Amino acid sequence: VQLQASGGGLVEPGGSLRLTCVVSGIVFRNHDMAWYRQAPGKQRELVAGFTSAGRKSYADFVKGRFTISRDITKSTVYLEMNSLKPEDTAVYYCNARLNPKVPGFWGQGTLVTVSS
Repeated sequence: VQLQASGGGLVEPGGSLRLTCVVSGIVFRNHDMAWYRQAPGKQRELVAGFTSAGRKSYADFVKGRFTISRDITKSTVYLEMNSLKPEDTAVYYCNARLNPKVPGFWGQGTLVTVSS
């Protein structure tokens, strides 16, 4: 199983980035997908989720700024990030799991740095 995350980088406050996570080795459409992030010295936290049934959810701190989407034909999940803030700086990870009771699979992470 592989989850290959990409799209991170350095962006100024107010800028935008689009993260991509390409998944292989599992039946993508059967899995709940999610983006997490971990800032230096902090615990990993859930950013956005997309259930296999098509239901989306967002952490309060990104509502209205971030959008999660998926392309089942490409086994890919995206995170569109707008109006980025310095506090969004973190390593962003994608996760795939069959249900909330299992930890699922993790990608290697992609670093997002928001700074002027």
